[in-house]
Amino acid sequence: MQLHNIFRVVGPFISALAVIATSAALVFAIYYTELGMQWITFLAGILVAAILAEATRVSRAEWVAIRRTAQLAATKDKLERETRLRKSAEEKIADISPRLQLIDEVLPTMVALVDVEGHCLYHNRAFMDWLRLQPEKIHGRHMREVLGTKVYQETATAVRQSLNGQAVHYERAQQMPNGSAYRLSVDHLPQFTEDGKVSGFYMLMNDITAPGDVMSGQPATQRPTHNAAHLNAYLHDGKASQDLFVASFSEQVSGQKDANRIIAAIEKGDFHLFCQLITPLATGSGATEHYEILVRLAEEEEGMMPPGAFFPLAEKYGLMPQLDRWVVQHVTEWVALQNPQGWPQDGSIFFINVSSATITDPGFPEFLQLTLLEHGITGAALCFEITGSELSARSADVAEFSRRVRQCGCRVALSGFGREQILFDLIRGFQVDFLKIDGSIVLNMLRDHLYLARVTAIDRVAKKIGVRTIAELVENEETIAKLKEIGIDFAQGFGISRPHPLSIQTPTSDT
Repeated sequence: MQLHNIFRVVGPFISALAVIATSAALVFAIYYTELGMQWITFLAGILVAAILAEATRVSRAEWVAIRRTAQLAATKDKLERETRLRKSAEEKIADISPRLQLIDEVLPTMVALVDVEGHCLYHNRAFMDWLRLQPEKIHGRHMREVLGTKVYQETATAVRQSLNGQAVHYERAQQMPNGSAYRLSVDHLPQFTEDGKVSGFYMLMNDITAPGDVMSGQPATQRPTHNAAHLNAYLHDGKASQDLFVASFSEQVSGQKDANRIIAAIEKGDFHLFCQLITPLATGSGATEHYEILVRLAEEEEGMMPPGAFFPLAEKYGLMPQLDRWVVQHVTEWVALQNPQGWPQDGSIFFINVSSATITDPGFPEFLQLTLLEHGITGAALCFEITGSELSARSADVAEFSRRVRQCGCRVALSGFGREQILFDLIRGFQVDFLKIDGSIVLNMLRDHLYLARVTAIDRVAKKIGVRTIAELVENEETIAKLKEIGIDFAQGFGISRPHPLSIQTPTSDT
C-alpha cells in the first residue's frame, strides 16, 4: 500500500522528467551527432508519444478531480437534506409524543404487535396491566407463553387468518376460576411490508363486559382494573386450563370429594401422558419403532376412579377437543425438546387418538399447523388415529379431516379395523398410512380360525393398496409368532411393552 501511494505521488514527476530527457536526447542528436534521418525520426516519435501520454494523464487527472468535486457536492447536498429531514422528523416526533403516550400509557384498549412466528414485538400499558406481567415477560416472548395455552389454542384459527392477510374480529367469553364471566372484543389487524407480505398483526382487545354480565359472586364495582388478576390466574402455566377442564364435569364423577381429588392430582402432576411401544415384526426389515400416546390419571390405577371413567365424562361434556389439543401441544413440545432438529433421528412416529368432536372441529388443523411451526417439528412425526366406527358413521368428515392434517405433513391411521366389517371400500376416498387391526380379533386369532382368516385377509389387502398393518392387544409370544408368519408389519400390546411415562425417551420391551 505504501509503494502504491509513493508511486501515485512521484508518478507525474517521472513522466515529466521522461519527456524532458527525450527532448534533450533529440536536440543533442540533431546538432552534435551525425546520426541518420531514421534515428532522428525515431527519437521524434518517442518524444511525440511521451507528450501525448503526459497530456492524457493530465486530462484524466482533471476529469477525476471534476468527478470527485461533483461527488463531494452531491454528498454535501445529501447530508444537508438528511439533516433537514432528521430535524423535521424530530419535530414531528416531539409533536406526536403526547399522542403516542396516550396509546402507550393511557388508552384502555389492550394493544400488542405479534410477528409471523408468534412473538410479541410491542405491547402497551393496558395490555401489560391486564396480564399483570412485567415487560420482560411479554416483549419478545411467544404469545402462547404470554396468553397461555388455552387461549392461544382457541384463537388459532383467527391467528392463521391474520397471518394470511385478513382482518379478523371476534368476541370471547372469559370464564374465570372464581366463576366470574367477562367478555372481550378482539380485533386482529395484519401488518404488511413494502412488498405486500404480511409481517405480523396487531391484536386489539377491549373489555366489553356489561354490569349485568358479571356473575353475582363478584359485582362489577369490585372488578380490578383490566381484570388483571383473574385473567392472569386463568391464562398461565396451563394449570388453570386443566382446572377448568376438570371442574366442568367434576360434579358428575363420584361426588365433590372425588372431584377435588382429581384437581389435586392434576396439581401434583398426576395427569400426564404415557406412551406404548409399537414394534416392527419383520426381522431385518429396518423399520422403525413407533409409540402410541396414552392419557392417564393416576387415580385410575389406584382405584379412586373406575378405569376409563375420565374419557366418557369428557365426551359427555364436549371437552374432548380441548383434551386432544392439550395432548398435541404437550407431545409436540416433548418431541421438540428431545429432538432439536425437528424430527426424531430414528424416524419414530407418535400415534395420537382423536375424538369424533375433534374430527369435526374446523379449527383443529389450523391449531395443529401453528403448533408444529411454533416448535419447529415436522408433521411426519405425528400420526392421528381414527376409529373404524367413526369412518363408518361420518366418512365425509373423516376424509376431510384426513386431507387437512396430511396437508400439515401428518399421517393417518385407522384403529379398531375389522371389528364390525371390512371397510376397504370406504378408505379409497382418502389416504391412510396404517391399519390397526382390532384387538378383539387379535386376541382370538389363535383360538378361532375365522378370526385368523380375517387378520390374514386384512393384511393381504392392505399390502396390495400400500398400507402398513399394526396388530393391537398382542399378549404373548405365540401370537407374535403367528403375526410374523402372516406378515403383519407391527405389533402393540402388553406382550410387546407396557405403557411408560412419556418422559422416558425409549421404552424398553417387557417381553
